[in-house]
Parts: sequence; structure tokens; C-alpha cells
Amino acid sequence: MITTKPKKGDLLIAEPAIIGDISFNRSIVLLADHNDEGSIGFILNKPLNYTINDLVPEVEAEFKVYNGGPVEQDNLYFIHKVPQLIPESIEISLGIFWGGDFNKVAELITNNKINESDIRFFLGYSGWKSSQLETELKSNSWVVTENTYKKKIIEKDYESFWKEKMLEFGGEYSIWSNAPENPNFN
Repeated sequence: MITTKPKKGDLLIAEPAIIGDISFNRSIVLLADHNDEGSIGFILNKPLNYTINDLVPEVEAEFKVYNGGPVEQDNLYFIHKVPQLIPESIEISLGIFWGGDFNKVAELITNNKINESDIRFFLGYSGWKSSQLETELKSNSWVVTENTYKKKIIEKDYESFWKEKMLEFGGEYSIWSNAPENPNFN
């Protein structure tokens, strides 16, 4: 369901109009927080060529790491659905949690107590200062939609996610679902 006012836990779907934007072209962002001071989110469908083991060698796992956004790309963030196992987690909504005790996360992964369907790692995050996201919404850069996947969003296949949302929206969005990511390749 498309909404007009974003709230914590919603998804921001990049409009086809922002083609050429290196950070957000065809992005789907989970809003981890949204208030009068600004918004924070993580791009869900932009995997990097890293695994958690590449970045934290003591964590022997091949979990993918995603580009969370253009802010603080030298910091590692994570969302998960196992707050009972990860102390200090902050609930986003619908059974999705943000952050927590990373030492505990490393231990849980090492001991095979959580797997890749429980957690998603990001380098960086997406951030908007007060009113910035609302301005981008008015300029039709994003479509706001409810997260109907709830906590299963962590398991969502990233490759077809944006295309799937365009088809779901229908109408003129359907046309964009099959367009090449870079229009110069058409």
C-alpha cells in the first residue's frame, strides 16, 4: 500500500525519475527512524562485494554486506529479527530490530546460533536532515510504502526487489520494470 507520510519501518522505493543517482538508483530503503529531526534508513538491495568475514576476520561467515547508503560508509551497521539473542537492540517495527551488542552477534554467528536469514549487514546508512526527505517526496524521488514483508524483509531477494515493486505499483511503473538500469544501454 502506497502512503504519503513516511514512518519508521516503512519502505522508500526509488522513483524511476532518479536514474543516474549513484547512491539511490533503483534502491529500496528501510526507514529505521523518522522524526522531526530527520530520517535514517538502510538500502536493502545493493549488495557489495564483501562478506562479513572480509570486514571482520574473526567472524568466519560468508554473510553478504550491503551498501546501506552514502553516509558513514566506513561503519558497519546491522538489522535483525532476533532481539532475544542480541542485547541492546532497538526495535524499528514489525519484528525488525537495529543494532545491538556486536560482540554477541559475532559469537552467535561463530556458534551457528543465527544465520543470514536472521541478520543483514550494511556499510553506511542513508540519512536525511529535518524536512529533507519530505522535500524529496514532493519532488517525486521516492514512493513510500508500508513494509508488508514485516521481519521477512531481511530475507528478501535483492536482485529482483525493485522490479517486483514497480510491477506491484502497476500503471506507468510497470513500463520501468523492464527498462535497463542504465538507459544508455537501451
